[in-house]
Amino acid sequence: MRLAAVRLGGEVRTAVVADGEAAVLPAAAPSVDDVVRGGAEALDAVRRAAASAPRRPLDGLDLAAPLRRFNRDVLCTGWNYWDHFEESKGRREGQDPKERPEHPTFFTKGPDTVIGPYDDIAWDPRISAKWDYEAEVALVIGRDGRSIPEERALDHVAGYLVANDVSQRDLQRAHGGQWLKGKSVDRTMPLGPWLTTADEVPDPHALAISCELNGERLQDASTRQTAFSFARIIAELSWGMTLRAGDVVLTGTPSGIGNARDPQVFLTGGDVLVTRVEGLGELRNRVVHVPLTSD
Repeated sequence: MRLAAVRLGGEVRTAVVADGEAAVLPAAAPSVDDVVRGGAEALDAVRRAAASAPRRPLDGLDLAAPLRRFNRDVLCTGWNYWDHFEESKGRREGQDPKERPEHPTFFTKGPDTVIGPYDDIAWDPRISAKWDYEAEVALVIGRDGRSIPEERALDHVAGYLVANDVSQRDLQRAHGGQWLKGKSVDRTMPLGPWLTTADEVPDPHALAISCELNGERLQDASTRQTAFSFARIIAELSWGMTLRAGDVVLTGTPSGIGNARDPQVFLTGGDVLVTRVEGLGELRNRVVHVPLTSD
């Protein structure tokens, strides 16, 4: 099932997406967040409501980010495609390793970064001079767990989304080698376009992933190329640390980022970014100047 959040009449409603249409559910129906946390019972309630809900063409609907309640910061994985690890070696400073790590690299980004799949990405050159793009698959935890065994890790996934981990590279390197600041600028991470439930994704490591900037494809890869499987990410992230239903985990970006290109390519006002993952949909976002500092 594909579960979207639709802005309609001043409120956000849940919708079930299929065949180019969206069955928009009544306001009392569970939200996508409710479904993630409520499991099979909440999903059944959505399925029943969708059976009699009016269908609307998907084109033209105003989609919000499917998830809007966060337990914590968004959990993220760095350097999870070896080609991206290698392309970034020449741009590193501080504490970044030069040799391939034996374990996934984790960091977080603030939930106020999250925007809808077609919303504008906020851009303010006073905040940073190096705005970069990163196409990613995001997974959503659907069942609490701590020290989850790798062989059972995907049983804890409620579904998958498309994300773009827009990053500010100069901020990322400016604060002692940690990445939080350069990953947490408000209104910069599109997420969506809907939550595709895990049963609809038989092999999450067989998905084409791409990113286009102004019509030029700059990232083009497959999740087969990940350095660490999604199950390994969940197992290591949860080691001694409880993952909660509703936690969002980004799984890393492939090569082709702007910071590693020669010459470098960074986002600027008016750019259009299209992020696609096979079977999960696409994000389409314009980069728009938004003042993020006081004058």
